[in-house]
Amino acid sequence: MAGALQFDLVSPERRLASLQVVEVQIPGADGDLTAMEGHAPVITTLRPGVLKVVSAEATRSFAVTGGFAEITASGVSVLAERAVPLEEATGALIDSYVAEAREQAALAAADDRDSMEKFIQDLINLRSVIAA
Repeated sequence: MAGALQFDLVSPERRLASLQVVEVQIPGADGDLTAMEGHAPVITTLRPGVLKVVSAEATRSFAVTGGFAEITASGVSVLAERAVPLEEATGALIDSYVAEAREQAALAAADDRDSMEKFIQDLINLRSVIAA
């Protein structure tokens, strides 16, 4: 496949994907980005959102809650805090993540509360994508 990258997605629970793709759409903490063959080397943190991979055979989407993505000219490796194929993501699952994040936010230091609230809002936005 011309213009292909190696894509790998792992979470602490399992390896979710390892395949050749044309592009990877990443919900970066500093903004969304798309990686394709020849991309400049970058390491970015992830925010809760939908990570989408496009291959010659199909487009696959995954719900991620955070982690890191390493992008090189020939591949993308994603180490996700939590990740599930989008078809396995349910409103109840995301609601449990929101409840857990709210508990952590209540215990967070004052300096961390703004980032925790943004994280919670990103999870709520992910929930609305799943419900749509």
